[in-house]
Amino acid sequence: MDCASEESEIRRAVEHITGIRAMTFQLGQRTIAIDAPLASIEQALAAIREAGFDPQPMQHKVEGAASGSAASSQTDAHDHGAGSDNAWRLGGALLLAIGAEVLGFFAPDTQAWEGAGLALAAAAIWLAGFDVYKKGLTALRHGRLNINALMTVAVTGAFVIGQWPEAAMVMALYAIAEAIEARAVDRARNAIKGLLEMAPEEALVRQADGSWATLPVASVVLGAVVQVRPGERVPMDGVLSAGSTSINQAPVTGESIPVGKAVGDPVFAGTVNETGTFEFEVNALASNSTLARIIHAVEQAQGTRAPTQGFVDRFSAIYTPSVFVVAVAVALLGPWLLDWTWLEAVYKALVLLVIACPCALVISTPVTIVSGLAAAARCGILIKGGIYLEEARKLKAIALDKTGTITEGKPKLVAWEVIGTEVDAAAAEYIAAALSGHSDHPVSRAIAAGLTPNKAEAKDFKAIAGRGVQADIGGAVYVLGNHRLIEERGQCSSALEATLRTHEEAGRTVSLLASGAGPVALFAVADTIKASSREAVASLKALGITPVMLTGDNQATATAIAHEAGIDEARGNLLPEDKLEAIKALQAQHGLTAMTGDGINDAPALAQADIGVAMGAAGTDTAMEAADVVVMNDDLRRIAETVLLSRSTHAVLWQNITLALGIKTVFLVLAVFGSATMWMAIFADMGASLLVVANGLRLLKKSVEPS
Repeated sequence: MDCASEESEIRRAVEHITGIRAMTFQLGQRTIAIDAPLASIEQALAAIREAGFDPQPMQHKVEGAASGSAASSQTDAHDHGAGSDNAWRLGGALLLAIGAEVLGFFAPDTQAWEGAGLALAAAAIWLAGFDVYKKGLTALRHGRLNINALMTVAVTGAFVIGQWPEAAMVMALYAIAEAIEARAVDRARNAIKGLLEMAPEEALVRQADGSWATLPVASVVLGAVVQVRPGERVPMDGVLSAGSTSINQAPVTGESIPVGKAVGDPVFAGTVNETGTFEFEVNALASNSTLARIIHAVEQAQGTRAPTQGFVDRFSAIYTPSVFVVAVAVALLGPWLLDWTWLEAVYKALVLLVIACPCALVISTPVTIVSGLAAAARCGILIKGGIYLEEARKLKAIALDKTGTITEGKPKLVAWEVIGTEVDAAAAEYIAAALSGHSDHPVSRAIAAGLTPNKAEAKDFKAIAGRGVQADIGGAVYVLGNHRLIEERGQCSSALEATLRTHEEAGRTVSLLASGAGPVALFAVADTIKASSREAVASLKALGITPVMLTGDNQATATAIAHEAGIDEARGNLLPEDKLEAIKALQAQHGLTAMTGDGINDAPALAQADIGVAMGAAGTDTAMEAADVVVMNDDLRRIAETVLLSRSTHAVLWQNITLALGIKTVFLVLAVFGSATMWMAIFADMGASLLVVANGLRLLKKSVEPS
């Protein structure tokens, strides 16, 4: 089972069976997961076998299979010799077909030589087309006109009317072309799986006695400590516990520049250690690493139907029977209306059947979609289905959360100044660093990180709930607190109020250093925008997409950050339900709307949006599952690049559909009114298939990284 038409056949085969709750197809894996009671599963497997397939149980069952709630089966019934095991068979079939052609052209016209040619042709057809005949006869018995049925009728008919050399060559060429096509299709399907091979199979693990031992990653348990040397790949997900280094995270996040890592930072399986030796504590089993989950998500996405693919499937369901009817009409009416001989009419009808094979048309969409999904995943963009890859090109508006999406999500000291005469700047910095260094509050930590650290003793340190901190530094008592604390101390002035208002309108959180005599210095902390946000917003606007900021922060902060990022509209003071209503309003005003957030707090808005995008989700299960598109790093520019990839994919899809239908239309006309032969028909059919596959594979090479 490796094309959408065969998936449709299986669905039709089991649609009458009661009890089936769901069927999940993964064409890339050639697997089916059936969610049903055990009795219904047995009926489904019997129906699938009756349809001409050979389902085989997977060695590992999906969750719940043991209780009969689900089963997993694998089918490889449409493998046309893409592997080396079948190369000899196809090569032998081609040699026999060539022999039949040579005998038919050069051998004396005697019964013995004709019998030898017939034998060679029959052997070639048997070698190349046994599986085709088996499935074709099954399809005809069930009234299905798929590609195998058409080839079975065409080759048999050609053999019967005496065109046995041509029948043998057509079947051999068809089988070989199918094998080439299968290899090309597998390239698209396996493009993302190559990432999994980047993760080493062994890890250097610390033992209980402190020694180190090399173990298979499958046997490494949670909490184990693993060592990675420079130049090695990280074998599993974990948190760095000793050392520091620089890591190339391209396989997971798509970042081309190595990322610095220190104690407490996450590391991901498959990434490359660039510099120092480090140790990390394993926090995910090898089967559940971020890389493994990315690959699993892409495989799941490959099993979903994109809108264009659904259209092609519906069109093919009408197209193939229609051409079969035309072929029958040509065979029956040609001698009466066009003065053909019966053999000429039947031959032209058989050529029509070969041309009518819908393979190129059916395969044009899934190969393109899978290539697009793989190209995105290689660059750290995880698209959860073909529908989102196609629909992204239609986006008219996008709602952007502020914290962690447009901004860094971490407070940072952006400005400070001395506002009193009691101490100079150096002393103010010394005192503030000492006070903030003793506090765990996020604002205090941001101030401490932005000042020169010192080891000044803070006597009688205490936290003032909801206000700030206080301590004795060098014999004098100082406070570092918010606006309210200074007001309560009676130390505010009109000039200070004006200064504070200026900072607050810019979206900054202000802390004041004060002594008993009055304010000493002012420290402004803000969540700064990412370096890439301005460029990302500009790119979205250039694509005709309207960006709107939605945030729970106050309106003044929202307006200030939006202005800095280049966003014209910002809505603040929004609760989760308010964001949901804002998305509905944007959909009504603009049309197709996306929502970008962290995948957790913005869940209602993400669900309401036409496309939900989670940012910076590397290693985050919730975000990866909640959104339709996951940006594995926190680079907002990836969204515009996703839209561009969507537009390229859409263009290639319709190029392929036009090519497939255009080539077939030309040869259909030639077959009826010209001199098209079965040779030409098979080259037209398989040539079109290979052409659309090659065109779809171009997306694998497409770069969606920031320029």
